[in-house]
Amino acid sequence: MTLSICVAQLNFVVGDMAGNARKIIDAAQRAHARGVRLLLTPELAICGYAAEDLYLRPAFVDACDDALKTVVRETAHLKGLHIVVGHPARPMEAAGLRRERSVSVAHLHNAASVVCEGRITHTYAKRELPNYQVFDERRYFVPGHAPCVFEVSGDDGRPVKAGLLICEDAWFDAPAADCKAAGADLLIVINASPFHAGKGGEREATMRDRVQATGLPMVYAHLVGGQDEIVFEGRSFVLDAGGALAGRAVSFEETLFDVALARTGEGWKITAETDRAHSPEADLWYALVLGVRDYLGKNGFPGAILGLSGGIDSALVLAIAVDALGKDRVRTVMMPSPYTADISWIDARDMATRLGVRYDEIAIAPQFEAFKASLATEFAGLPEDTTEENLQARIRGTLLMALSNKFGSIVLTTGNKSEMATGYCTLYGDMAGGFAVIKDVAKTMVFKLARWRNAHDPYGTGANPIPERIITRPPSAELRPDQKDQDSLPEYPVLDAIIERYMENDQSPESIVAAGFDRADVDKVVRLIRINEYKRRQAPVGIRVTHRSFGKDWRYPITSKYRA
Repeated sequence: MTLSICVAQLNFVVGDMAGNARKIIDAAQRAHARGVRLLLTPELAICGYAAEDLYLRPAFVDACDDALKTVVRETAHLKGLHIVVGHPARPMEAAGLRRERSVSVAHLHNAASVVCEGRITHTYAKRELPNYQVFDERRYFVPGHAPCVFEVSGDDGRPVKAGLLICEDAWFDAPAADCKAAGADLLIVINASPFHAGKGGEREATMRDRVQATGLPMVYAHLVGGQDEIVFEGRSFVLDAGGALAGRAVSFEETLFDVALARTGEGWKITAETDRAHSPEADLWYALVLGVRDYLGKNGFPGAILGLSGGIDSALVLAIAVDALGKDRVRTVMMPSPYTADISWIDARDMATRLGVRYDEIAIAPQFEAFKASLATEFAGLPEDTTEENLQARIRGTLLMALSNKFGSIVLTTGNKSEMATGYCTLYGDMAGGFAVIKDVAKTMVFKLARWRNAHDPYGTGANPIPERIITRPPSAELRPDQKDQDSLPEYPVLDAIIERYMENDQSPESIVAAGFDRADVDKVVRLIRINEYKRRQAPVGIRVTHRSFGKDWRYPITSKYRA
């Protein structure tokens, strides 16, 4: 007995139900033409993941229902093809009963329906609803309680029983065990599992545990694409009954991933292509590029503009933007101040030339002097300090936003996670913009990514794009004479390690000091993280690449007396 399965690892758009339905239909037609019997789409494919409070709008859920009906109708002629479609469902739909549109949409199911020859044969409701990190599914969904096992005719006509799970279900023992008890021959899991560094390996290891506990092979169907701050990397895969990897789809790209299962006297023989795993730096690069490409593409921005300072952060963002959008959709502006070093001009021009992007220079000295003259009476007798430094940053932010307003391109901000954590950035200055590309990338990783990109040219946009001196020179905001980042902050390896322990892993200051870090450094960093929450709340959304970012999974109060 053989069974041909296809994973539609596709990039859906939240709220584009008609477009998403068309993608599913097109994938079904292509899969059917090559003999596939079972097509899997990702979690909530009909509406895209995650639609957030759109789920609370009855008209949105109605549009999802209509799109599902379109898929059912337009695939009715595909004889023998079963399609698993992820969608939100009102509770009575998931129970297989006649549903009323008056049912409260605040109590939906995260569901998947099995579509075959013009009918919905089964609808399954996700049982385990995540409510941690970026997830808040319990705000919108109620859990199901019953397993879903359905039959698919194999290529030879004999039936195969598939046990259906949705994402988080497979991270718990019971849903998979219940599918086996109900007679499943294999597990199929549809997913929308956000990327962060190391998540791919963690995901495969957990699914291996589930397979080994049940003795059933598993096909894991995953979403790909960017949605606001979240990236989904694809990397769908199949495990044999012993838990060994039998195939893996490409990461960060759309694909129709074919899996052939043949049952023999010794169990299932699985045939599928296996894409290689990437290095951590490569995974981060592809995630950042996809995040930029989809944020601009799905929101309709014609291009991107950024301030190119001659420093490593803006250099890295430029390289990412060109890989994501192409050189013709990226514009750079160098805005020198009286404190800008000559080498910053030289290196910024050099990098823009290497990548072939538009490069302009707008000096900010006249505006800076005008501001100081306007404030001279108010500031009389007071020394220059961070006020004058921030004025320069805010002039630059104003110029970039003016260009954005005039030409429609979105401003990409260039601040990294180390700066966002400590507030080493200027509100309405270098924080001004529409998308924070490296907001979740620590400074130490910024250097690693720059080195990685200079050694690789994954999108053919140019080898070695970042001048070596940009990578090796000490970082500086260049807002006062002879300024260096380390004048105000601990060394970046120390700073980033403390941020990781305190912010990402919730370690206490005492435990961080006990691990060998200097008490003064720990206290300083923790204090800076605490007092700069008001800044982060006003920062642009940015791409999440760690297991905890300053985004949806960081929800600290601005006003708080807690000090540990």
